[in-house]
Amino acid sequence: MKIEIWSDVVCPFCYIGERRLFAAMDELPYKDELELSFKSFELDPNASFYTGKSIEEALSEKYGVSIEQARGMNQNIIEQAKEVGLDFNFAELKPTNTLAAHRLIKFAKSQGKELAMSNRLFKAYFEEGALVSDTETLVNLATEVGLLEADVRDVLADESRFLSEVRADETTAHQYGITSVPYIVVNDKYAIKGAQPVETFKGAIETAWGELTPKSPFQEVAVKEGMMCDENGCEIPK
Repeated sequence: MKIEIWSDVVCPFCYIGERRLFAAMDELPYKDELELSFKSFELDPNASFYTGKSIEEALSEKYGVSIEQARGMNQNIIEQAKEVGLDFNFAELKPTNTLAAHRLIKFAKSQGKELAMSNRLFKAYFEEGALVSDTETLVNLATEVGLLEADVRDVLADESRFLSEVRADETTAHQYGITSVPYIVVNDKYAIKGAQPVETFKGAIETAWGELTPKSPFQEVAVKEGMMCDENGCEIPK
């Protein structure tokens, strides 16, 4: 059963939401049969590259709030992250354009390393203060998860490589009416908006899984076991 996740590597709630989703999956006996797929979503396709401004300065300018208000907003997010074992370092964040990072994730998918690459980018941006639009940074992160350096450099040097895959995800998001992330779709039927509690993710997955599992159409009415036979023989209940 497939689970599709629309996200951006500079979206804090995408990172938090992913952790909660993973926690929900870990509680399910069939977690190995759940197929994750990460879909590209640029929060700001026109975002400039890192200018040296702090995240508080960037948020202040974008939303028309004070630096103090922006810092307070971020502190709330930091506390949410701690609840799922993440240590956000907002003081070192480098707001930037994420298109190259999305293309890199698509390349990683072609090499069977989509999840590892996505998670490495999240950690690098939110916990290590890495500049995730910088070529050398992306090359280093990619080789850490097992991608070949020469291949990564080739992909990053050609801005058309894996661009169509990124745009296809964004087109689908537009068709679905997705305007914010994280946005998780379970088996093409159930949509979960935002970094919901673990129980919400688990419930949606269980519902979808239950629809795939054949069930008896009958309602049993016996109050205790009757005399029955199976492959091991017949038995009279005591």
